Amino acid sequence: MVSAVFHSPLEASVSPAASPTSSPIAKAMTAPVAPAAAPSPKRPARDFRDFWLAVLPPVMGLALLVLVWQLIATTTGSGIPKPAETWAQAVQVFSDPFYSNGPNDQGVGWNVLASLQRVGIGFGLAALVGIPAGFAIGRFEFLSRMFNPLISLLRPVSPLAWLPIGLLVFKGADPAAVWTIFICSIWPMIINTAVGVQRVPQDYMNVARVLNLSEWKIFTKILFPAVLPYLLTGVRLAVGTAWLVIVAAEMLTGGVGIGFWVWDEWNNLNVSSIIIAIFVIGIVGLLLEFALIKVATLFTFEEVKS
Repeated sequence: MVSAVFHSPLEASVSPAASPTSSPIAKAMTAPVAPAAAPSPKRPARDFRDFWLAVLPPVMGLALLVLVWQLIATTTGSGIPKPAETWAQAVQVFSDPFYSNGPNDQGVGWNVLASLQRVGIGFGLAALVGIPAGFAIGRFEFLSRMFNPLISLLRPVSPLAWLPIGLLVFKGADPAAVWTIFICSIWPMIINTAVGVQRVPQDYMNVARVLNLSEWKIFTKILFPAVLPYLLTGVRLAVGTAWLVIVAAEMLTGGVGIGFWVWDEWNNLNVSSIIIAIFVIGIVGLLLEFALIKVATLFTFEEVKS
């Protein structure tokens, strides 16, 4: 007897022989595919445009200055030294900037320091007087009406016109120079501080009046933060004016200082040293301006532009 065995369709469908995943092709199709390697990002090409825009124009301006200087010195016959001659003299001057051969023969370093000392003393005294005066004039209308005519009368007077008054009162060249720096530095600080106080929004003062704040609270919490940008602008203007005036004052008073050094070199007919002094004065003034801009940006929320 022969027996027949019948398999159900379900069993046949799940049998290993009939399983679709058992074939090599199926295994290849169902195998996990490794992700393709992402292409490495290309490094962006360096853009030197901002660098050249920052460096190239000043370099071209200096080159143009040297070229014009060379043409004037070569063609006019005015006795102006050429840039190469001035450079050689500058190397000699700055090889020993702090020598001292007596009160009237000192290096350029001592002369610059002496001028900065006079500027610092005169400017400091002007700040001690001018900034509080500016707050008071801007805060109280009576004081504003009282002092505005005096400021308008005295501010246009040339600072050097005050030098004889200083010589008469203080009986000395150094105090007279400091007095001249003081009188020319005080006006920008008074005017800018007073304007800043007057431009404080009236709503702030109304709130202070409602809260019954004292004058000290009004000054420290309302006026000073609001007036600080104006105050720093006045300080910058005052320092620039003081550095301009000290050179002229020292030419008249003598002694040690960058202005006296310029005048002494003129008496010796050393024009190269005079040109060197002009560059030194400009560089020192530029450094003072840059330092004050940095200070202003630290204490204000606004962008302070040069």
